[in-house]
Amino acid sequence: MPAPITEEQNRLDREALLDAAERLFYERGIRAVGMDAVREASGLPLKRIYRFFAAKEDLVVAVLRRRDRRWRGDLAACVERAPDPRERVLAVFDWLAGWFAEPGFRGCAWINAHGELGASSGPVLAEVRSHKKAFHDQLATWVRAAGAPAAVEPVFLLAEGAIVAAGVSGEAAPARHAREAVARLLDKP
Repeated sequence: MPAPITEEQNRLDREALLDAAERLFYERGIRAVGMDAVREASGLPLKRIYRFFAAKEDLVVAVLRRRDRRWRGDLAACVERAPDPRERVLAVFDWLAGWFAEPGFRGCAWINAHGELGASSGPVLAEVRSHKKAFHDQLATWVRAAGAPAAVEPVFLLAEGAIVAAGVSGEAAPARHAREAVARLLDKP
C-alpha cells in the first residue's frame, strides 16, 4: 500500500499544477489547452488533478485568483517604493511598461479569460470582475492619495486601455502614452 500523501506534498503538487496550468492557459489560451496537456506539463495523473479541481473551470478560476494576488502584489510593491503620492500613480504605468516588455507577454490574463469563457462561465466571469474591481480599488487609493479623486475613473480607463493596447500591439508604448495622459490629469487643479 502506498504511503499517504502529506499536506506538504499536496501543497507542492497543487502549486505545480497551478504553475503548469497558468503557463499553458496564458501561452496558448484556455480552450486550446486540454487537461491531458495540463497533466503532462504538471507531471500529475489526471485522477490527482481532478481531486484538486473537479472541473477545468475550477482550475481556471484558481489560476486567475492566484495570479491576481501575485500581479496586484507585485504592482503594489513597485508603486509603494515611489517617494510621493503623485509619483506612486505614475509608477503604475512604469510597472505596466515593464510587464508589457517581458518576454511572453500576451496581454491581460483576465481579459483573455473573459474573451474565451466570460459569456459561458459564471465563475470565470465573477473572477474576472473581482480582479478588475480590486485593481480599480487599488488604483483609486493611490489616485485619491495624490489629491485627484476626480481622476480615478480616467486613470483606471487609461491603465486598462494601455493593457489591452499593449496586448494587441505587442509593444510597451501604450504604457508611456497613458502615463503622459495621467500626468496631465494629475496636474489639473
